[in-house]
Amino acid sequence: MKAIHDPTGALTAGLAAIRQQYQVPQGFPPEVLAVAEASAKRAPTAHVDRTAIPFVTLDPASSTDLDQALWIEQSGADLILHYAIADVAWFVDDGDAVDAEAWKRGETLYLPDGKASLYPPVLSERAASLLPDGPRPAVVFTVRLAPDGTARLDRAERALIRSRAKLAYDAVQDSDLPPVFSEYAQRVNAAEASRGAARVDPPEQEVEALGQDRYALTFRPQLPSESRNAAMSLSANLAIADALHRAGTGLFRVMAGPNEKAMSRLRSTAAGLGIAWEHGEDIKTLERRLDQKNAHHAAFMLAVRRAGNGAGYAPWIAGETPWHEAIAATYVHATAPLRRLADRYVIRATLAVANGRPVPEEVADAFQRLPTVMARSGVLSGQIERAVIDLAETVMLHGRTGEHFAACVTDADGDSARVQLLDLPVVARAKIPDATPGQRLNLRLEAVDPTKRRLTFAPTG
Repeated sequence: MKAIHDPTGALTAGLAAIRQQYQVPQGFPPEVLAVAEASAKRAPTAHVDRTAIPFVTLDPASSTDLDQALWIEQSGADLILHYAIADVAWFVDDGDAVDAEAWKRGETLYLPDGKASLYPPVLSERAASLLPDGPRPAVVFTVRLAPDGTARLDRAERALIRSRAKLAYDAVQDSDLPPVFSEYAQRVNAAEASRGAARVDPPEQEVEALGQDRYALTFRPQLPSESRNAAMSLSANLAIADALHRAGTGLFRVMAGPNEKAMSRLRSTAAGLGIAWEHGEDIKTLERRLDQKNAHHAAFMLAVRRAGNGAGYAPWIAGETPWHEAIAATYVHATAPLRRLADRYVIRATLAVANGRPVPEEVADAFQRLPTVMARSGVLSGQIERAVIDLAETVMLHGRTGEHFAACVTDADGDSARVQLLDLPVVARAKIPDATPGQRLNLRLEAVDPTKRRLTFAPTG
C-alpha cells in the first residue's frame, strides 16, 4: 500500500468538490426520515421462525448495512444453502416517501469519506440490516446445489432469522464458517468453468481512508474469503433467474462480450504487458489463469472490463433469453436490496413465483421502469468512482513532476491513448502520436492538477 500524504488537504477538498459536482445526496429529507423511523418499528408478522438456523454474515469489517446471512448443510450428495436476504420490502411501501427517494437514488453511492445510502440508516444499518444483535426479518432462499454445481431454488419464504456472528473478510477463519463453505464455492466455480464463464473480478483501484486526512491508492485483489462468498450470491442469483425466467417474469442482468475491434486491441494490450495469449485460445480461458497479484495481469483485467459493452438490466420478454456473457448464463441481481433498488423487486417477484402466487402488478410495472433508473444510477456511480481515483492519483503523484514512468498503452483513439503505469496503480490518458494498444514506453510527468483531477504525461525520447 502506498500512503498518499495530503498535507495541503487537496484530497479532502477534492472529495467535497466531487460531492458537489455530482450532487451526491447529503442525508435524507425530513419527511423521508420520519417515514423510515415509523416503519422501522414494524413487527415481522408475516415471517416464519427460522432462528434455529445458525446464520452468519461475511462482509468488510466496517460494513453495517448487511444484506446477506448464510448457512450451508449437506443433503445426500447435494449442498443446501440457506441464504437470508434483508427484507427491505417489509419496511418500505410502494409509493411512500422512502420508496420515492430510493427511486431517485437507484443505488448506494460510495466515496472514501462516506457513502450516500439508498435507504435511511435507521433501516439500512439498523432495522433491516442482518446484524447479530437480535432477530431480524429476512427473505430466506433455499438453494440446492448439485455435485456438478447446478443451482436450483427449492424455496423462498419470509422468515425471522438470527445471525450468530458478524464475520469480516480479512479476519475470518474456516472454523467460523459452515464446514462445507469451501466445497460449495468449489462446486460453483467448477460449474462456471464447465459452461465457459469468465467471472474473473479484476482488482479494484481503491482509495482507502487512513485517518488524519491521509489516504492510500491501491490495486486490491480479492481475498479468498471474498471470492468464496461471491459464489454464494452467484448460485442464488442463477437459481432465482432460472425460476423467474421459467415463470415468464423478472428483471435480468445482461451483458454482451467485447466486439471484434475490442478483441484486437486486447490482444495487443496483452502482448504489451508480456502476457502470453496463444493463438486460438479463448479470452475466457486466458482470464481464468490470470493472477490478480501480478501488476501486469491486473492491468490487463482492467482493460478487459473496459473493453466490454457494459452490463445493464432488461425485463423478461417472451421468446428471448436474457444473457450475461461473462457469467455465461441467465442471471439476476437479488442479493443486495439495501444497496440496489432493483433487488427489492426481484425478491418480491421470487417470493410470489416460489409460492404459486401471481407477481404483484406494481412489481411487474417496476420491471419495465427499472432499467432506465438503474442505468442512470450506474453511470453516476461510475463517474464518481473515476473522479475519486483521478483525484487520488494526482495527490499521490504531487511533487513528482519531471519524473519518468514505465507505461503500457491499453487503448488508443488516434493520438489520444489510455495508459497504465507499470509500477503504480495509475491509469491515465496521454497524447501519444500513432499510439497502439500494447505499446510499451516511458512517460514523463509534465503536470499535476488536483483541482481538475488531471495528470499530464508526455512520451520521452
